[in-house]
Amino acid sequence: MNAHIERTVSADRQGCRDSLLADAAALVGMGAWSCDLASERLEWTDAVFDLFGLSNERHPDRRAVIELYREPHREALERLRSQAIQSRSGFAMDAQIRRPDNELRWIRITARTAVENGRSVRLFGMKQDITAEKAEWDRLRRLAENDTLTGLANRARFHAEFLDLTRGDDALRHVGALVLFDLNAFKAVNDRWGHATGDLCLARFAERLADAFPQARLVARIGGDEFAIVLPATMSPCASEALVRKHTAKLAAPIRHLGRSLPLGFSAGMAFNLSPPGTAPDELFAAADTALYRAKRAGRPALCVSRHPSIPELRRA
Repeated sequence: MNAHIERTVSADRQGCRDSLLADAAALVGMGAWSCDLASERLEWTDAVFDLFGLSNERHPDRRAVIELYREPHREALERLRSQAIQSRSGFAMDAQIRRPDNELRWIRITARTAVENGRSVRLFGMKQDITAEKAEWDRLRRLAENDTLTGLANRARFHAEFLDLTRGDDALRHVGALVLFDLNAFKAVNDRWGHATGDLCLARFAERLADAFPQARLVARIGGDEFAIVLPATMSPCASEALVRKHTAKLAAPIRHLGRSLPLGFSAGMAFNLSPPGTAPDELFAAADTALYRAKRAGRPALCVSRHPSIPELRRA
């Protein structure tokens, strides 16, 4: 085989490889990019233009492209980029963009630096559309963290966000109060009207909790008929207690279902986060739980409060 034929075969093989690579990259929504650091000139493959929803008829303007990134991803990208240039290294991150057509996309960015004479002269890498992947991960996370019946946070998420003792001494820094709820005589509802009706009561009570406390840091179902709300530290103890008492009647109102009036009484225990820094979250939970059992002994819908001496007794009508 002469040299000309060999070069022709080699070029054909390279063309096939390039075409195969381009097809594979388009299949996964991935494209290549580079940025000359002296001029800030961007070079994109067609897949990146498609990802950003921009025309490939001219070079993209970096300043305009950066504005498409949503905060705080824009700040994170600029910080990682500066660090990579300075250290002559690279970075990887996931970020969300809002395209000119207002569509939100998630992208995965990988970057490396090209170095000449000890200086970073160019950034280059890949950008991939991971919108579908992100949506699937969010769906799986919701399944893992949310109660399937009520849609509220489940016990595992409550434990991770509130009771996890490994998060440091300031675990309660943003927590103002914890309220625990237990539906009264819920077993009787299941026994008399069936589990489907019982599930309906749980779902309706969960809806009422979520509607009544939109400012809560967390609303969770932590057991069969047990619920918890975590109120923020921005609310004073008196304001938190007044808010819970304000919604007591609405939360306990009977549920109308198939012409029947289903009782939905509950007991609640409340505790405030007034302890010095370093107090474990389980101590606040224990205080609210003790108050809950005092309320249950009352035998009627009631709220009992684990009251600190510095908190005045709330006047009731």
